[in-house]
This record gives sequence, structure tokens and C-alpha cells, in this order.
Amino acid sequence: MVVLATKLYVDGDARDRSLDSLRSLVQNDIGELDVEFTLGVRHDDFPSVTIEGEDAVVARNVLREEWGEILPDLEAGKTAVGTLEQWDEDGFILDAGQPVRIPTDELGLGPGNPAQIRERFGLVQHLPMSFVYGGEDEPSRLSEAERDRLFEWTRGDGRLNVNSATRAEVRATLNRAGHAQDYVTVERLGLLEQSVVCTEDTDPPGLLASIGSYLPAELRCVVP
Repeated sequence: MVVLATKLYVDGDARDRSLDSLRSLVQNDIGELDVEFTLGVRHDDFPSVTIEGEDAVVARNVLREEWGEILPDLEAGKTAVGTLEQWDEDGFILDAGQPVRIPTDELGLGPGNPAQIRERFGLVQHLPMSFVYGGEDEPSRLSEAERDRLFEWTRGDGRLNVNSATRAEVRATLNRAGHAQDYVTVERLGLLEQSVVCTEDTDPPGLLASIGSYLPAELRCVVP
């Protein structure tokens, strides 16, 4: 079984649509392999995929690579993935199957308090993020790969990050609101966390103002 490092935290019809979307995405990831899979959702909203068949080992590795994995046990010094759940004056708290605090000094994302850093990098709640677990003796920290990814966002043409919506829902909203020419792609960050990569001439705050009323979601801009 693989527990995917993304959360299914919406309710009602939105939850059903999101689960259907995840099932399709998993099918796309491993459908050509000789496996059968069953999709479930744990009590903490992390999806689990049980896989059987001749290519089960390969399929599990594919899903780990594509989605990241919530590990049953965290090992000091090892990289893992969690979702951004809370932030306060002392740092970020990720959900990696257990709460993991990343102190402000270990974020490695430049000056500012956690709220300012979250605003600058457009970090939406539940965003999957990789970290190095510190264990009992050392603080946990964001991984170098995670820091590189976030700094790269600030060097591009701008982004609009969204939660509580699938990639298809975000694309449909952009097109319906008349912004089909204002973005390059919608990059999937998690099942319900997306990043709209803007064109060079698109103003991310302006895009947010235009589509905000169409999406019952948290939206954060990354302005280069």
C-alpha cells in the first residue's frame, strides 16, 4: 500500500469529484502496468492505494515518485513529504502522518516571519512540501529541493496558486472567465493544489481579482 502525500479535505459533491479525479490520475500513472488497484481515504484525509499484480513493486514506485509518500515512520536525517497545515510566529507545521514543525530559521527562504514568507512564495494551505526530518535531537528543515523549487517560482513570469480545486476545475474556471490566453499551463502541485503559470504579460494579482469569485478556494500570488 502507498499513502499518497496529498489530501482529500473537501466535502460533499466536491469530495466525490476529487476522488474520481484521483482515481483517473492513478489509472493514468500505472494503468499500463500489470496491476489492479483499490483507492481508499484514511481518517486523516490522506488517500491510500492498495496495489496487486505482477508489476506491483514498479507501480508503487511510480506513485511514490509522482505523488510522494506519507511514511509510517519518520527517520532522522531522511527526506520526507508533508502538507502545509499551519503556521505561526515560530514556523510552519507540516502533516506527514504526524505533525512536523519546521522552525522559522530552518525554512531557508530568506528574511521575514512565516506569514510573510508564505505570502511571498504564494504558499496555500495543504501544499505538499518536502523536508528533512530532524528527529529528537535536531530541528526539521525544508529540503534543498523544496527551497530550490520555491525560489524558482519567484524567478519566472508569475504564478497564481490555488487550493481546494482539481487541475481540471482550475483550467475550466480560467477559460470560462476569459483568461485562456493569460496562462501557460496549470501545474499540479497536489490533488487539490494547483499552480497557474502566467504568461509574461499577465499580472498575477489582476488574475486573482478576476477569477477569485469563481473559485471557492484560497488563492495566493507569486510575483517575480
